[in-house]
Amino acid sequence: MIFFLAIVGILGVSASGPIMAATAAPALTIALWRNVLGALALGTPALIKNPGFLKALTRQELKYTAIAATALALHFACFITSVKMTSVAVATALVCLQAAWIALFQWIRGSKPPRPILLGLGAAMLGVVVITGFDMGVSREALVGDVLALAGGALAAVYTLAGAKARKSLSTGVYSSLCYGLCSVILLLMCFAFGQPLVDIPAEAWWGIVGVTVAAQLFGHTIFNYLLATISPLVVSMMILVEIPGAAILAAIFLAEALPPGTYLGLGLILAGLAVVILRQGRSGLKQER
Repeated sequence: MIFFLAIVGILGVSASGPIMAATAAPALTIALWRNVLGALALGTPALIKNPGFLKALTRQELKYTAIAATALALHFACFITSVKMTSVAVATALVCLQAAWIALFQWIRGSKPPRPILLGLGAAMLGVVVITGFDMGVSREALVGDVLALAGGALAAVYTLAGAKARKSLSTGVYSSLCYGLCSVILLLMCFAFGQPLVDIPAEAWWGIVGVTVAAQLFGHTIFNYLLATISPLVVSMMILVEIPGAAILAAIFLAEALPPGTYLGLGLILAGLAVVILRQGRSGLKQER
């Protein structure tokens, strides 16, 4: 079941970059509406099932959910902007380095990853390099996009780590709807601050927003939020690395972007590294879904 959900989640987030790159709307506007729609889709059933869930939240749950929501809002602002400034393949590769950021953050906090996990992470990172070659800086705009994608990866790591803390006691529906709702409020304020339109966008752009909401928000992020209750944040972030070749292939098919020559070799290295990490750590600390 976990394997099937991971596949669905990876397919969902893989569609994120290509869809957003093709959507003719500002980055913050896309980010705002995908979170609003995601919060409504998940929050409505949560309210019907448990009308008083907001009052039952503990200070700890609210703290980590707020941290996750803030990191998610900034992540979207960085990543969606980056895919409009540099290639989808490179932007996705850099933002998916959240696995490396998580390992670094855990190391700084005194939890040094075992050697097999470092080897698996290294193999996956090599796969990322093989796919993209990190062809950075082909133009000033592309370089800014690369930096934004890199920052987006660090913010995604914070979002994943904080979400893992919140998910220890919150159900998937409650956590996801609350996180997306708080994220929407932050993005709304950012839209006002930067003068971004809320609804004055091309009609066809709404199809892109609906598409990225269903694919990436509901079948991508939400599935990984579910998995955070059963497997470690590092393993979840390693799974997301498969988004890199997935996004590159989709961008080549639908946006006519050149498919990086090392896509399939890089995919093999990423999967090999992921397998090593899962075998070493993936079954540790399993918890029942609440």
